Parts: sequence; structure tokens; C-alpha cells
Amino acid sequence: MTEIAVISGSKSDRPVVEKVLRILEERGIDYDERILSAHRNPEELERYIEGTDAKIFIAVAGLSAALPGFIASRTERPVIGVPVSAKLGGLDALLAISQMPPGVPVACVGIDSGENAALLALRMLLPKR
Repeated sequence: MTEIAVISGSKSDRPVVEKVLRILEERGIDYDERILSAHRNPEELERYIEGTDAKIFIAVAGLSAALPGFIASRTERPVIGVPVSAKLGGLDALLAISQMPPGVPVACVGIDSGENAALLALRMLLPKR
């Protein structure tokens, strides 16, 4: 069973994705990684969201950063957004991810903070005390 789905919107997001994967691999977490864009291939992304058994999504995106919100609008599972510093120092992506409308919750970590996204996802997987 896939614990965490790591989705990036572009190949250029790879350095941030690697930060996420390094933590997951160190902890032996089962994950699936994909490059799927909310803008370039929304139908394929939607099929993936519906078909995966992942418990948590980590969405890595820059610029308009629609990816985390797109995912959150199509699932009840937790979504963690990671803004990428592609332009404007990443502030455009940070604001896009953190300003979701009511009913579309997305957790947001700092710009390029793939490690924190992975660590947050791991905490979400912990059994409730």
C-alpha cells in the first residue's frame, strides 16, 4: 500500500522533490512519485488521484502552484503543498498554496521545504494517541 503520493507539476521541481524522497527513503516509507500538472494534463492527474491508494499527497509546485489545490479539491485525503522558488523568490507559489478557498484545505510548508513536507506527512501517519 502506498503511504504517500509525491506529485510535482514539472521536471524542474526535481531538486525539491529529492528532499522529500530522501526523508521517505531514510524512514522506509512506501511512496509513489509522479510528474503531473494541473494545467498541462489535468485529466491524467484526476485519474491518478482517484486511482491511488495513497493516504497523503505531497504536491510540489512553483509559479501559480495550482497543483495542491487541484488535488485537495478532488480528495478528502490530506494534501501538503510545497512552494518552489521558481519566480518571485517563491512568494507567488507560497501565496497560491496557502490561500485556498473554504472547503479546499491544503497544508503549506515553507518555500523549497521538501524535508518539512515529508516530516509533516510522517507525523500524519503516526497512530493517534
